[in-house]
Amino acid sequence: MSTPLRQRFRTWIAAPVYPWVTGGFLTVGAVAELIAFPGSVTTTIGVLVSSASLIWRRSFPPIAILTVAAGLLGFAGDVSLYLSIMASGLIGCYTLGRSRVLHPAVAVVGAALGALSVNLVHINTWSRMDLPVPALWEKGSLSLFAESFLLTVVIFGAVMMGDAVRSREETRNERDLAHAQLIALERQQAAEAERAAIARELHDIVSHSVSMIAVQAESATYTTPGLTPEARDGFQQIAGTARSSMAELRRLLGVLRTPQGQRDTALTAPQPTLDHLAELVDQHRTVGGEAELRITGQRMPLPAAWELSAYRIAQEALTNVRKHAPGARTVVEIDYGADRLLTLRVHDDGPGPGSGPHSDTGHGLTGMRERAALVGGRLSAGAGPDGGFLVEAELPWGTW
Repeated sequence: MSTPLRQRFRTWIAAPVYPWVTGGFLTVGAVAELIAFPGSVTTTIGVLVSSASLIWRRSFPPIAILTVAAGLLGFAGDVSLYLSIMASGLIGCYTLGRSRVLHPAVAVVGAALGALSVNLVHINTWSRMDLPVPALWEKGSLSLFAESFLLTVVIFGAVMMGDAVRSREETRNERDLAHAQLIALERQQAAEAERAAIARELHDIVSHSVSMIAVQAESATYTTPGLTPEARDGFQQIAGTARSSMAELRRLLGVLRTPQGQRDTALTAPQPTLDHLAELVDQHRTVGGEAELRITGQRMPLPAAWELSAYRIAQEALTNVRKHAPGARTVVEIDYGADRLLTLRVHDDGPGPGSGPHSDTGHGLTGMRERAALVGGRLSAGAGPDGGFLVEAELPWGTW
């Protein structure tokens, strides 16, 4: 059988309708066989029950015990073996091994004892039919049990075939699982290698540049003559911001260089939360910006991802104000809505969006949208209702 045909055959066998079709087909065949060759009441009941019970062999595998028992009962009621009994009995024994309803040894021994019982019933029937039946102690009496021996061999083969198929599928499933785990491990290792490469680049480029900014700003307050107090404070603020950036950069590098299983221990510094918004607004004021923080609703602790996303969005929005609308008045609003919706608005009275850097093509706006989407929210950015530029983020926190 070619591979496409074998695959179609396996798909058909695995279909939910397969046991209903085969069980129904055997039941119809059993009825036709009983009409053509009527048997006793015992045989009729055994043939019909053995065939019809196969319909439920997949949804309820223990019913295969009834299938085999009814088949043996039907065979015991008549010296002739119906083809429907033979087919349903084989399928029932296969199901016992395939589904491990019983241990294969128990199933074979039980079915063999049933076959022996049927054989004894037939020997008694032959005696009442005045057929030559030798006594058990006479020569040739062992031939009387050829029937039970043959049935036992057939039952053993059907049960073992079902058990072999079950073992092969379990082996294939274990192999597929091991292969999937190996692929996942390789992907994890590749991702860790990529994170290590990113960490090296950040350390070699960004870390060096930020540290130089901190050193130069710190030293400028001592080496530059004639600085006004305001200028000296400005240099100190630049140095402080650079040092804060270096601390966050070190934490990020630690996360990138730490294996997945140990990542939680790498977070040695606490992540900023909404409680730090006041400090963020104060930092904006110290560099010459005019800002106000407004909070409405009842403050409640949110998951770390929500707190961090809202903080970073506000941070990026204030940075954009300093870059594209210096001197503008900014209002940062936080609303802990009663409908379990956190709303963040950053509005300035600057020139508003245009064709310059404040347009919708910057990486900062894209990053803010990605942070909002990360927690199932949305972010809009554009002209405010009273002019200026408005960043509004809605972060639902009622589904976490």
